[in-house]
Order: sequence, then C-alpha cells, then structure tokens
Amino acid sequence: MSFDEGLFAWVQEALEPVGAVTMRKMMGGATLYLDGTVFAILDDGELWFKSDSETDSIWDSEGCARFSVTFKDGRVDTMNYRRAPIDVHDDPEAMRRWAALAVAAGMRAAAKKKPRK
Repeated sequence: MSFDEGLFAWVQEALEPVGAVTMRKMMGGATLYLDGTVFAILDDGELWFKSDSETDSIWDSEGCARFSVTFKDGRVDTMNYRRAPIDVHDDPEAMRRWAALAVAAGMRAAAKKKPRK
C-alpha cells in the first residue's frame, strides 16, 4: 500500500470549508479523518470513501468498486470502502458531497463500537 501526498493535499483543500482533514499512515497507505471521524483511505494513488449497508446502494449506482486486499496466500478480503467517483478529483463540491456520505458512514461505524473499559 502507498498513498499520494498530492491527493491528500487536494482532499484537505477541498474539505477545508467543512472541517480539518488529518491522516494516519498505515501499512504504506493512510487513513483519513474529518474532524476525528474516519471517512476515507488512500492507497496506491486512489481515494476510497467509507461505506456501509445504508450507503452501499448509492455507491453501487455510481459504479464505485469495493476496496479489496489480496493476501500473500491468495485470500481476498473486502473492506467497507468504495473507490471515489472520478469527479471528486477536480470538483470541490463533489468532494464535499461524497465525503459527507462517507463521514456519516464513519460516524455510524464509530457509534456501533463498544467503548473501551
């Protein structure tokens, strides 16, 4: 996994009116947070937005592929992230619209987690 610093800068710039975008590097990629809520990952030059069962049909209707990982042993696993629609790469309003959907999914996921003792 790797990520594109320029793409991260674009996400920060486009979402600046909404909130602060921060990043945590993980396994060569990066997890993105908007005001502390996980909403996206960056991997191999691609932006992947958080999704869930409530938003899957929206992502499907746009043809946004599900994020998958192939392990060394050949196993393939998918995660609840969807490839960003192409318009987010040059349209700040599209970035904000799709990121809002992803932030909502991130907030629902966080609410489902049990608090640590």
